Amino acid sequence: MQKIFIVLFFLFIGAQINAQVIHIETKNTSLVFSVSKKGKVYQSHYGGHLKSIKGIEKIQSYISEIYPSFGNGSSDEVAVIVTHSDGTMATDLFYQSHEQKLSDGVQETVVHLKDKKLPFFVDLCFRAYQEENVIEQNVVISHQEKGEVRLDQFASSALAFKAESYYLTHFNGSWAREMHISEEKLSNGVKSIETRRGVRTTEYENPSFVMALNQAASEDNGEVIMGALAWMGNYKLSFQVDDQERCQFIGGINLFASAYTISAGEKFETPRMILTYNSSGKNQASINLHRWARKYNLQDGNAIRPIVLNSWEGAYFNFDAARLKEMMDGAAEMGVEIFVLDDGWFGNKYPRNSDKAGLGDWQVNRKKLPAGIDNLIDYTERKGMKFGIWVEPEMVNPKSELAENHPEWIIQRKNNREPILTRNQLLLDLANPKVQDFVFGIIDNLLSEHSRIAYIKWDANRHIQNFGSTFLDDDKQSHLWIDYSRGLESVFFRLQEKYPGIIFQACSSGGGRVDFSSMKYTHEFWASDDTDPYERLFIQWGTNHIYPPIATAAHVTKSPNHQTGRETSLKFRFDVAFGGRLGMELRPDDLEPEQVDYAKSAIKLYKEIRPVIQFGDLYRLQSPYDSDGFASINYVLPDKSEAILMVYSHEFHRRMERAVVKMKGLDEDALYKITELNKAAKRPHIVFDNQIISGSVLMNTGFKVNLKKPLESAVFKVEKVTGESSAN
Repeated sequence: MQKIFIVLFFLFIGAQINAQVIHIETKNTSLVFSVSKKGKVYQSHYGGHLKSIKGIEKIQSYISEIYPSFGNGSSDEVAVIVTHSDGTMATDLFYQSHEQKLSDGVQETVVHLKDKKLPFFVDLCFRAYQEENVIEQNVVISHQEKGEVRLDQFASSALAFKAESYYLTHFNGSWAREMHISEEKLSNGVKSIETRRGVRTTEYENPSFVMALNQAASEDNGEVIMGALAWMGNYKLSFQVDDQERCQFIGGINLFASAYTISAGEKFETPRMILTYNSSGKNQASINLHRWARKYNLQDGNAIRPIVLNSWEGAYFNFDAARLKEMMDGAAEMGVEIFVLDDGWFGNKYPRNSDKAGLGDWQVNRKKLPAGIDNLIDYTERKGMKFGIWVEPEMVNPKSELAENHPEWIIQRKNNREPILTRNQLLLDLANPKVQDFVFGIIDNLLSEHSRIAYIKWDANRHIQNFGSTFLDDDKQSHLWIDYSRGLESVFFRLQEKYPGIIFQACSSGGGRVDFSSMKYTHEFWASDDTDPYERLFIQWGTNHIYPPIATAAHVTKSPNHQTGRETSLKFRFDVAFGGRLGMELRPDDLEPEQVDYAKSAIKLYKEIRPVIQFGDLYRLQSPYDSDGFASINYVLPDKSEAILMVYSHEFHRRMERAVVKMKGLDEDALYKITELNKAAKRPHIVFDNQIISGSVLMNTGFKVNLKKPLESAVFKVEKVTGESSAN
C-alpha cells in the first residue's frame, strides 16, 4: 500500500511540473536532477553528499540535460538519436514522473521521460549503493508508435562535469600488454574511447575511465569520478569539453554499424554504467568499486579463491594422460588446489593437436585420453585437488565436424565472400537462439557428464571481422553486434543459474574480456597472456584501478618463458603473483628440487595471507610508472587488524637505492608487528623485522626497504598488536 501511495504521489507532483528535485544519494555522494517549470530535467549536481538539497532548484545550477536527445536544438554530444516511425528524427524528452525506494542498502530510482509529440518513452534507472558509494545507471527505451522505430544512438549514461580543467585516465594496450595507463588533459573537442571488435573488446581499450577535476589524477588528493560500462560488446565513451568549460560524458554501446529497430511495445534495455565519485583521490574510488564488485557484481565475491595450476604453458597441445598425471603429481606436492586441463583435449575426426583443427568438436580425444576425463578427475581427486577444463565454445575451426554440419551457424560475410581467418578460426553466430543452445549445451554436457568438474576456463581468441548473420533478416543485419553480446550474456546467465557452484574464468586471448558484465557471471578473469612478472607489475597496476584483485588471476610461470627472454627469480615471480589470485602455469618437473621446496612454502604462505589480499582494501603506494624504479602496494582488512605490504624494484639501468615506503589504511592509534614473508635470502629487507611499530609511524614517517637489485622484491605481514597502546 505504501509503494502505491509513493507512486501516486510522484505522479501527482509530476503533473504539477514545478521545479522539483530528484536526489540520488549514497553515504558520501549525491547526484541531483532538477525538473524545470517547463518539464525538462537537468543535472544540478554530482559530487560530495548534500545533507540538504533545499534551495538547489532556486539557484538553477543546471549543468546538462539528464538524457540529451537529437533534434531539440542541441549541437553537443547527445544520448539518444531516433528515427521515428513517421520518419521524424527529432526527439524532445519531458518529465512524466519518477519513483524511488530504499531497500537493503540500495536506493532505486526510475525517472520516466516521454517525447513531447510522440508516444516514445525513456526510463532512466538508477541504483545507488549506500555503503559502497557507487551509482549504477541504465536506460529502458520503448514506444507505442504505429510502425517500427530505429534507434541510432542509445547511451547508458549522460553526465556532465563543471570544473576549470579535466584530466582523463584511460586503460589501453594490446595482446600481452593490456590495461596500461594513459592520462591526458582534455582540451576543447571530443575524446572517445571505443572498440569495434565485437569480441575481445577489452584487449586494446577498456570500457572504463578516471576523470580528475582541476588537477591531474592523484591517489589521495582531488576530485575524481571513476566509471566503467558493464558490456561485453562494442562500446564508446565520449568526453566533450565545450566553450563553456563544461565536460559532457556520454557512455554506452558503440553505435558503429549498430542501428537497432524496435516494434511497438518492445523494450530496449541498455547495459549498466557503473560510477563512483571521491573527493580525496582515486585510491578510495578504486576501493569503492572493489567493495561493490565483491558484494554485488562478482560470483561468490565473499568466497576464498583456490590456487590453480593450468596446463597450457607446461604442455601446450602436446600431452597424454601420463604427462598430465605427472603434472598433477607436482601440482599436488606444491599445494595446488585445482588442476586445469587447457586446450587440446578434444576432437577425433579432426584432432585438436594445434590451433588449425577440431575447435567446435567437443568430444574427448580418444588417442590422447583413452580412459576419458573421469579418469583424470579420479587421479586429481586422489591427489587432494579438484579438476578444471578449458573451453572456447563461441569459436569453430573450418576444419571441424561442426563447420561441416552447420555452416549456417557461422558468422560470415554474404555473397560467398572468402572468410577472414584469425588463429585459423571463425565465430559462431550467438544472435541465433539455436547457437545459444548449442554453446550452452557444450558446458551443460560437460558438467552433466562429469559432475566433479569444478572449474571452467572460458576462452575467446578472435574478434568479429566476417560481419554477417544467416539468422538475422536482411534489414536487421546491424543488430548482430548487439544480439551477439546479448546472446552470450544469456548463455552465461543460464549456466550461472544451473551451476552456481562452478568456478568460471573469463579469458579472451588474455585480457580481452575484463569488464563488469562478464564479471557478473564469473569468478575471475585472465588479465593477460603475458605472465612475465615485470610486465605484470604494469598490467595488474592498471587492471586493479577498476577491477578487484580477488578476480585477477595471476600465475607463476617458467623463466624465461615463451613471452619474454627476461629471466627472473622464482621469488619475484611469486611475489608479483601474490597480488591477485595466485596460480601456476608450468610443468612442475621443470623446476629444480630447491625450487619445488620454495614453491611449496610460497603456496602455503599465500593460503595464510590470501584473506587479506582477496578481501582487503588495496592501497597503491608507489607506481611502477614513476621513475624511481620501485612499485609498492598494501592490502588492509576492513577492520585494520592485518595488512600485507608488497614492494618491488624494476629498474634495469642503474644501481638501486633503498625504497622508502609509507603505508596506507592502517589504524594510526594502533601498534603493529611487521614481519617479512616469503624470504629467499638470510637477511631481511628491513632492519626492524619482527618489531612493533605504530600505525602512525608506518604511514607518516615511512621506512626503507633494502632492494638494491633490479627485479627484487619483498613481502611483509603487518599485524595489529592487541592489548597495547600506541600512546608514547
